[in-house]
Amino acid sequence: MRSPPLLRLRHVLLAVPALLAACSHPASRDLAAPDKTTPDLTARDLPDERLSLATPPQRKSAMQEADDRIFRQTRALEGSPRWTLATLDADLRPGPFLRGFSCASGFRIDASEAPHLVQLLTLMGKAESVRTSEEKHFWSRPRPFIGNESPICVPRDAHLAQSPAYPSGHTIAGYSTALVLSALLPERKAELLQRGRVIGESRIVCGVHWASDVAAGYQAAGAFAVATLQNPAIRALMPAARAELLAMQKKGDKPDAARCAAEADAAAHSPFTAPVSPEH
Repeated sequence: MRSPPLLRLRHVLLAVPALLAACSHPASRDLAAPDKTTPDLTARDLPDERLSLATPPQRKSAMQEADDRIFRQTRALEGSPRWTLATLDADLRPGPFLRGFSCASGFRIDASEAPHLVQLLTLMGKAESVRTSEEKHFWSRPRPFIGNESPICVPRDAHLAQSPAYPSGHTIAGYSTALVLSALLPERKAELLQRGRVIGESRIVCGVHWASDVAAGYQAAGAFAVATLQNPAIRALMPAARAELLAMQKKGDKPDAARCAAEADAAAHSPFTAPVSPEH
């Protein structure tokens, strides 16, 4: 029998092919930067997920019990290669973040060689951050490490402790980026979406989010990505962003083999479904 977080995750991921089909064909344009008069993407352009996300699990509910179990089990991963990957996945700076999609893309992504792509993702990230903050503070769900001394993969600072858990903002960033990259590199969409899933799961492994926070993050990311890819400012940037990716692909710099192996192992051992082993 599937656990409640897994059921929610399955419903979200089944919708992904339709999202990509709707958004992966931007109009052909010159590769110049967009006209300065083109409006930016703002939080108001993204759907208000306070209306569409389910309420976070309540105490003693089946879903909260599943969240508790997954949190306890994944603490055994401290110090493992999966823990190391979760720590790397916590870094949302453009350089490390985009480099983290290199294995899924099949070539090394260098943010310094992709200014249009960085601009596109920065616009999306800023809008998502505002919307996600609204949602987090609407529900104000405490993070799983609050009130206990369980290990987490990042420092326990006041900002993190005071930031509500639901939905997972890192998951939204990772999965919406995977969706955008899938529209730009449709030949790699399966690998990119798998990578987006793993970034979300890294938040569970890290101990800073409940599994249901991550499932909600996937749902919000899908909705945000659809709105993003329909935005004129974003669509104006897409041809140049794709050209940058294709230039790096042609250049042929290979991603780090050890990192690719770690990501592949993580993808094969989801905390939603797989038994936890410190070997992974």
